[in-house]
Amino acid sequence: MSRVRPSRWLLAIPMSLLALATIYPLLFTANVAMKTRRDYILDRFSLTDAVRWENISTAWNSAGMSRYFVNSLIVVALSVVLLLLLGSMAGFALSQLRFRGSSALFLACLAGLFVPFQVIMVPVARIMADTALIDTYPGLILVYVAQFLPFTVFLMTSYYRTIPPEIIDAARIDGNSVYGVYRRIMLPLGTPALLSVGILDTLFCWNDVLMALVMMPSADHRTLMVGVTSLRGQYSDDIPTFASGVLIAAIPVLVVYLFLQRQIADGVAAGSTKG
Repeated sequence: MSRVRPSRWLLAIPMSLLALATIYPLLFTANVAMKTRRDYILDRFSLTDAVRWENISTAWNSAGMSRYFVNSLIVVALSVVLLLLLGSMAGFALSQLRFRGSSALFLACLAGLFVPFQVIMVPVARIMADTALIDTYPGLILVYVAQFLPFTVFLMTSYYRTIPPEIIDAARIDGNSVYGVYRRIMLPLGTPALLSVGILDTLFCWNDVLMALVMMPSADHRTLMVGVTSLRGQYSDDIPTFASGVLIAAIPVLVVYLFLQRQIADGVAAGSTKG
């Protein structure tokens, strides 16, 4: 027993420090968001003496955070639906169907994981401008799908490879077509991985700034994270309002992590090994 306790402390101390370093900025932002401008100027580190919602209301209504929030919801929801649909289909085909070039195609998908958006930003922007997709919802959705589809395909392929091929063979003997096997067998069995990759893709799209900034230059179509960055210049002399905008953008992500962290871990673990 004496050997176990020191090892636990050695692990608990750095993890506690990491948790504190993660939680403190959020608590500090929430504290600043509850202050008046005068209180913040006098002492930015003191605790607020009251809960004030005026700054959040100003950020939500006057600063346009409500419009940015709706824009993000539309883009993220449609992007994730397309990612899950295409990723699950590709994962099923690459893991269970035998056809020439499947291994090369899977490697090509993996190669897409190593291409950051900064490398292809200029040609993508030119293509979108030539096709009149700049500053449109479909344009940003297509960019998100193209950028995050390799990760989705990789996770779904890894998960579907854990399913015994005998299940697929039995379904085909029962008269199911390839589409029937996908819809009746693979989609229900792939629910853990679909939930996991759906949550991760949602977080990727929701937290993105660069792609949305390139694809949505006008104020009317800004996503929430781009809107938060614009508040820094618009409310440079009103930090509590800016902190309120940051808090509005952080709350959805925090809620996802708090309530769905087990699904994220289980889904990634299930797709990381081959049975």
